[in-house]
Amino acid sequence: MEGAGGAWCDGALLRFRYRDPRRRLAGVRVLSSAFRADLAYRPDLKTWELCRERPPLWRLEYRLELVHADGTRSEEGPLELRCPGYTEPEWLTAPAGPGVWRRLRLPVLGAARVWSPNRTAGRVLMAHDGADYDRLGALGRFAATSPVPFHLVLLPARRREEWFSADPGYAALLCCRILPRVRAALDAGPVIGAGVSLGALAMLHAQRAHPDGFAGLFLQSGSYFQPRYDRQESGFPRWGRVVRFTGRMRAASTGPAVPVTLTCGAAEENLANNRDMADFLRKQGYPVAFAENPDAHTWTGWRDALHPHLTDLLRRVWPD
Repeated sequence: MEGAGGAWCDGALLRFRYRDPRRRLAGVRVLSSAFRADLAYRPDLKTWELCRERPPLWRLEYRLELVHADGTRSEEGPLELRCPGYTEPEWLTAPAGPGVWRRLRLPVLGAARVWSPNRTAGRVLMAHDGADYDRLGALGRFAATSPVPFHLVLLPARRREEWFSADPGYAALLCCRILPRVRAALDAGPVIGAGVSLGALAMLHAQRAHPDGFAGLFLQSGSYFQPRYDRQESGFPRWGRVVRFTGRMRAASTGPAVPVTLTCGAAEENLANNRDMADFLRKQGYPVAFAENPDAHTWTGWRDALHPHLTDLLRRVWPD
Protein backbone atom coordinates (compact mmCIF):
# COMPACT_ATOMS: atom_id res chain seq x y z
CA MET A 1 0.00 0.00 0.00
CA GLU A 2 1.35 3.44 -0.91
CA GLY A 3 2.33 5.48 2.08
CA ALA A 4 2.82 2.60 4.48
CA GLY A 5 6.14 2.88 6.23
CA GLY A 6 7.48 4.60 9.28
CA ALA A 7 10.48 5.79 11.20
CA TRP A 8 12.43 4.35 14.08
CA CYS A 9 15.60 4.76 16.12
CA ASP A 10 18.26 2.13 15.52
CA GLY A 11 20.94 2.82 18.09
CA ALA A 12 22.97 5.74 16.78
CA LEU A 13 20.93 5.85 13.56
CA LEU A 14 17.55 7.11 12.45
CA ARG A 15 15.70 5.16 9.77
CA PHE A 16 12.79 6.31 7.61
CA ARG A 17 10.77 4.34 5.05
CA TYR A 18 7.90 5.23 2.75
CA ARG A 19 6.20 2.56 0.62
CA ASP A 20 5.74 3.33 -3.09
CA PRO A 21 5.32 -0.04 -4.89
CA ARG A 22 4.35 1.54 -8.23
CA ARG A 23 6.96 4.28 -7.88
CA ARG A 24 4.45 7.02 -8.42
CA LEU A 25 6.57 9.57 -6.58
CA ALA A 26 9.60 11.44 -7.88
CA GLY A 27 11.00 11.96 -4.40
CA VAL A 28 10.44 11.92 -0.64
CA ARG A 29 12.11 14.27 1.82
CA VAL A 30 12.23 14.54 5.61
CA LEU A 31 11.62 18.09 6.85
CA SER A 32 12.43 18.98 10.46
CA SER A 33 14.02 21.76 12.47
CA ALA A 34 16.97 19.44 13.14
CA PHE A 35 17.74 18.47 9.52
CA ARG A 36 16.35 18.04 6.02
CA ALA A 37 17.25 14.98 3.98
CA ASP A 38 16.11 13.03 0.92
CA LEU A 39 15.04 9.41 0.96
CA ALA A 40 16.44 7.15 -1.79
CA TYR A 41 14.29 4.66 -3.70
CA ARG A 42 15.07 0.97 -3.15
CA PRO A 43 13.60 -1.13 -5.97
CA ASP A 44 14.15 -4.35 -4.00
CA LEU A 45 11.84 -3.10 -1.23
CA LYS A 46 9.67 -0.88 -3.47
CA THR A 47 10.25 1.69 -0.78
CA TRP A 48 11.86 5.07 -0.28
CA GLU A 49 14.44 4.84 2.51
CA LEU A 50 16.76 7.03 4.54
CA CYS A 51 19.31 5.92 7.10
CA ARG A 52 21.28 8.70 8.77
CA GLU A 53 23.21 9.44 11.93
CA ARG A 54 20.96 10.29 14.83
CA PRO A 55 21.38 13.90 15.95
CA PRO A 56 21.72 14.56 19.71
CA LEU A 57 18.00 14.20 20.41
CA TRP A 58 15.56 11.77 22.00
CA ARG A 59 12.60 12.67 19.81
CA LEU A 60 12.07 14.21 16.39
CA GLU A 61 9.17 16.24 15.06
CA TYR A 62 9.08 16.04 11.29
CA ARG A 63 7.00 16.12 8.11
CA LEU A 64 7.39 14.18 4.88
CA GLU A 65 7.45 16.14 1.65
CA LEU A 66 6.21 14.07 -1.29
CA VAL A 67 7.33 15.11 -4.78
CA HIS A 68 4.83 13.85 -7.35
CA ALA A 69 5.58 12.86 -10.94
CA ASP A 70 4.16 16.12 -12.28
CA GLY A 71 6.44 18.15 -10.00
CA THR A 72 3.77 19.14 -7.49
CA ARG A 73 4.47 18.67 -3.81
CA SER A 74 2.41 17.67 -0.80
CA GLU A 75 3.19 16.98 2.83
CA GLU A 76 2.30 14.36 5.40
CA GLY A 77 2.45 15.25 9.06
CA PRO A 78 3.21 16.58 11.54
CA LEU A 79 4.79 13.33 12.68
CA GLU A 80 6.81 12.43 15.76
CA LEU A 81 9.52 9.85 16.33
CA ARG A 82 10.35 8.94 19.92
CA CYS A 83 13.56 7.10 20.65
CA PRO A 84 14.00 4.58 23.48
CA GLY A 85 14.73 6.40 26.71
CA TYR A 86 12.52 9.40 26.01
CA THR A 87 9.97 10.10 28.72
CA GLU A 88 7.62 13.02 29.21
CA PRO A 89 8.12 15.20 32.31
CA GLU A 90 6.54 13.81 35.47
CA TRP A 91 5.02 17.18 36.32
CA LEU A 92 2.66 16.89 33.34
CA THR A 93 0.60 14.37 35.29
CA ALA A 94 1.24 15.70 38.80
CA PRO A 95 -1.72 17.13 40.75
CA ALA A 96 -2.19 20.83 40.13
CA GLY A 97 -2.10 23.14 43.11
CA PRO A 98 -5.09 25.33 43.96
CA GLY A 99 -5.34 28.56 42.03
CA VAL A 100 -7.35 30.54 39.50
CA TRP A 101 -7.06 31.85 35.95
CA ARG A 102 -8.14 35.40 35.21
CA ARG A 103 -7.59 38.16 32.66
CA LEU A 104 -5.58 41.31 33.16
CA ARG A 105 -5.95 44.26 30.78
CA LEU A 106 -2.54 45.60 29.71
CA PRO A 107 -1.60 48.79 27.85
CA VAL A 108 -1.45 48.30 24.06
CA LEU A 109 -1.24 44.48 24.27
CA GLY A 110 -4.79 43.93 25.45
CA ALA A 111 -5.82 41.16 27.85
CA ALA A 112 -3.24 38.77 29.30
CA ARG A 113 -4.17 35.47 30.92
CA VAL A 114 -2.87 35.21 34.48
CA TRP A 115 -2.53 32.15 36.71
CA SER A 116 -2.48 32.93 40.42
CA PRO A 117 -1.93 30.25 43.07
CA ASN A 118 -3.71 30.46 46.40
CA ARG A 119 -0.39 30.98 48.15
CA THR A 120 2.20 33.40 46.78
CA ALA A 121 4.67 36.00 47.99
CA GLY A 122 4.21 38.43 45.11
CA ARG A 123 6.44 36.44 42.76
CA VAL A 124 5.69 36.93 39.06
CA LEU A 125 6.90 35.29 35.87
CA MET A 126 6.00 37.09 32.62
CA ALA A 127 6.25 35.11 29.39
CA HIS A 128 6.29 36.22 25.78
CA ASP A 129 4.16 34.25 23.29
CA GLY A 130 1.95 33.44 26.25
CA ALA A 131 -0.85 31.59 24.45
CA ASP A 132 1.53 29.21 22.67
CA TYR A 133 3.78 28.86 25.73
CA ASP A 134 0.72 27.59 27.59
CA ARG A 135 -1.03 25.57 24.85
CA LEU A 136 2.06 24.00 23.27
CA GLY A 137 4.67 24.39 26.00
CA ALA A 138 2.44 23.62 29.02
CA LEU A 139 3.77 26.61 30.98
CA GLY A 140 0.45 27.04 32.78
CA ARG A 141 0.54 23.41 33.85
CA PHE A 142 4.12 23.86 35.03
CA ALA A 143 3.11 26.89 37.11
CA ALA A 144 0.21 25.01 38.69
CA THR A 145 2.49 22.14 39.76
CA SER A 146 5.58 24.17 40.66
CA PRO A 147 7.01 23.68 44.16
CA VAL A 148 7.78 27.42 44.05
CA PRO A 149 4.42 29.24 43.79
CA PHE A 150 4.22 32.26 41.50
CA HIS A 151 1.85 34.33 39.39
CA LEU A 152 2.18 33.51 35.69
CA VAL A 153 1.43 36.31 33.22
CA LEU A 154 0.99 35.05 29.65
CA LEU A 155 1.64 38.05 27.43
CA PRO A 156 -0.28 38.13 24.15
CA ALA A 157 1.76 38.24 20.96
CA ARG A 158 1.35 41.34 18.80
CA ARG A 159 3.51 42.39 15.82
CA ARG A 160 5.95 39.66 16.79
CA GLU A 161 8.63 40.08 14.13
CA GLU A 162 8.76 43.85 14.65
CA TRP A 163 8.58 44.01 18.43
CA PHE A 164 10.62 40.90 19.25
CA SER A 165 13.63 41.98 17.17
CA ALA A 166 15.49 44.23 19.65
CA ASP A 167 12.96 47.04 19.18
CA PRO A 168 13.59 49.96 21.61
CA GLY A 169 9.96 51.03 21.46
CA TYR A 170 8.71 47.62 22.54
CA ALA A 171 11.32 47.39 25.32
CA ALA A 172 10.03 50.71 26.68
CA LEU A 173 6.41 49.56 26.42
CA LEU A 174 7.20 46.33 28.26
CA CYS A 175 9.25 47.83 31.07
CA CYS A 176 7.72 51.29 31.51
CA ARG A 177 4.02 50.56 31.01
CA ILE A 178 3.26 46.84 31.16
CA LEU A 179 5.50 45.94 34.12
CA PRO A 180 4.09 48.72 36.34
CA ARG A 181 0.56 47.55 35.54
CA VAL A 182 1.45 43.96 36.43
CA ARG A 183 3.24 44.99 39.62
CA ALA A 184 0.25 47.03 40.79
CA ALA A 185 -2.33 44.36 39.93
CA LEU A 186 -0.43 41.47 41.53
CA ASP A 187 1.39 43.30 44.33
CA ALA A 188 4.51 41.97 42.68
CA GLY A 189 8.03 41.81 43.99
CA PRO A 190 10.87 40.44 41.85
CA VAL A 191 9.70 39.64 38.29
CA ILE A 192 11.25 37.02 36.01
CA GLY A 193 11.00 37.43 32.24
CA ALA A 194 10.74 34.38 29.98
CA GLY A 195 10.68 33.79 26.24
CA VAL A 196 11.55 31.40 23.43
CA SER A 197 13.27 32.12 20.12
CA LEU A 198 12.60 35.78 19.20
CA GLY A 199 10.69 36.12 22.47
CA ALA A 200 13.87 35.28 24.37
CA LEU A 201 15.84 37.83 22.37
CA ALA A 202 13.22 40.51 23.11
CA MET A 203 13.23 39.75 26.84
CA LEU A 204 17.03 40.01 27.04
CA HIS A 205 16.99 43.23 25.00
CA ALA A 206 14.38 44.74 27.34
CA GLN A 207 16.43 43.83 30.41
CA ARG A 208 19.51 45.49 28.93
CA ALA A 209 17.61 48.64 28.00
CA HIS A 210 15.75 48.90 31.32
CA PRO A 211 17.88 47.21 34.01
CA ASP A 212 15.39 47.79 36.83
CA GLY A 213 12.67 45.80 35.11
CA PHE A 214 13.54 42.14 35.67
CA ALA A 215 15.15 40.26 38.54
CA GLY A 216 15.90 37.19 36.41
CA LEU A 217 15.60 35.82 32.87
CA PHE A 218 14.62 32.42 31.48
CA LEU A 219 15.63 32.32 27.81
CA GLN A 220 15.00 29.31 25.56
CA SER A 221 16.60 28.95 22.12
CA GLY A 222 17.07 32.69 21.74
CA SER A 223 17.45 34.05 18.19
CA TYR A 224 20.77 35.82 18.82
CA PHE A 225 21.68 36.05 15.14
CA GLN A 226 25.32 36.46 14.17
CA PRO A 227 26.54 36.63 10.56
CA ARG A 228 29.13 33.90 11.13
CA TYR A 229 26.44 31.37 12.10
CA ASP A 230 23.13 32.59 10.76
CA ARG A 231 23.43 33.79 7.16
CA GLN A 232 20.43 31.60 6.34
CA GLU A 233 18.33 34.02 8.44
CA SER A 234 19.51 37.14 6.59
CA GLY A 235 16.14 37.48 4.86
CA PHE A 236 14.46 38.16 8.20
CA PRO A 237 13.04 41.72 7.98
CA ARG A 238 14.86 42.93 11.10
CA TRP A 239 18.07 40.95 10.58
CA GLY A 240 20.25 44.06 10.80
CA ARG A 241 18.76 45.26 14.07
CA VAL A 242 19.13 41.84 15.70
CA VAL A 243 22.72 41.47 14.49
CA ARG A 244 23.62 44.93 15.81
CA PHE A 245 22.22 44.09 19.24
CA THR A 246 24.06 40.77 19.36
CA GLY A 247 27.24 42.57 18.30
CA ARG A 248 26.86 45.03 21.17
CA MET A 249 26.39 42.12 23.56
CA ARG A 250 29.55 40.51 22.26
CA ALA A 251 31.57 43.72 22.65
CA ALA A 252 30.33 44.66 26.14
CA SER A 253 32.57 43.97 29.12
CA THR A 254 29.99 44.70 31.82
CA GLY A 255 26.22 44.70 32.07
CA PRO A 256 23.25 44.97 34.45
CA ALA A 257 23.65 41.44 35.75
CA VAL A 258 20.72 39.34 36.97
CA PRO A 259 20.44 35.56 37.29
CA VAL A 260 19.77 34.07 33.86
CA THR A 261 19.12 30.56 32.60
CA LEU A 262 19.47 29.71 28.93
CA THR A 263 18.34 26.44 27.38
CA CYS A 264 18.76 25.35 23.77
CA GLY A 265 18.13 22.21 21.79
CA ALA A 266 21.30 20.23 21.13
CA ALA A 267 20.08 19.55 17.57
CA GLU A 268 19.07 23.05 16.45
CA GLU A 269 20.60 25.83 14.38
CA ASN A 270 20.53 28.30 17.28
CA LEU A 271 22.90 26.25 19.44
CA ALA A 272 26.11 28.07 18.48
CA ASN A 273 24.69 31.54 19.04
CA ASN A 274 23.15 30.45 22.37
CA ARG A 275 26.49 29.09 23.54
CA ASP A 276 28.05 32.40 22.60
CA MET A 277 25.39 34.44 24.39
CA ALA A 278 25.89 32.40 27.56
CA ASP A 279 29.61 33.20 27.35
CA PHE A 280 28.96 36.92 26.67
CA LEU A 281 26.72 37.17 29.73
CA ARG A 282 29.13 35.30 32.00
CA LYS A 283 31.95 37.67 31.04
CA GLN A 284 29.70 40.60 31.95
CA GLY A 285 29.04 39.25 35.44
CA TYR A 286 25.65 37.59 34.97
CA PRO A 287 25.14 34.43 37.08
CA VAL A 288 24.50 32.12 34.10
CA ALA A 289 23.15 28.59 33.90
CA PHE A 290 23.16 27.05 30.43
CA ALA A 291 21.63 23.72 29.42
CA GLU A 292 21.51 21.86 26.13
CA ASN A 293 18.43 19.65 25.99
CA PRO A 294 18.23 16.65 23.62
CA ASP A 295 15.71 18.12 21.19
CA ALA A 296 15.44 20.71 18.41
CA HIS A 297 13.65 24.07 18.00
CA THR A 298 10.27 22.80 19.23
CA TRP A 299 7.67 23.62 21.85
CA THR A 300 7.89 20.10 23.25
CA GLY A 301 11.64 20.50 23.64
CA TRP A 302 11.16 23.79 25.46
CA ARG A 303 8.47 22.22 27.64
CA ASP A 304 10.73 19.31 28.55
CA ALA A 305 13.48 21.73 29.66
CA LEU A 306 11.30 23.64 32.13
CA HIS A 307 12.25 21.27 34.94
CA PRO A 308 14.78 21.34 36.46
CA HIS A 309 16.11 24.44 34.71
CA LEU A 310 13.28 26.92 35.30
CA THR A 311 12.68 25.45 38.76
CA ASP A 312 16.31 26.12 39.67
CA LEU A 313 16.08 29.70 38.40
CA LEU A 314 12.95 30.34 40.45
CA ARG A 315 14.83 29.27 43.56
CA ARG A 316 17.83 31.43 42.70
CA VAL A 317 15.73 34.57 42.18
CA TRP A 318 13.20 33.82 44.94
CA PRO A 319 15.18 32.01 47.66
CA ASP A 320 12.57 32.55 50.41
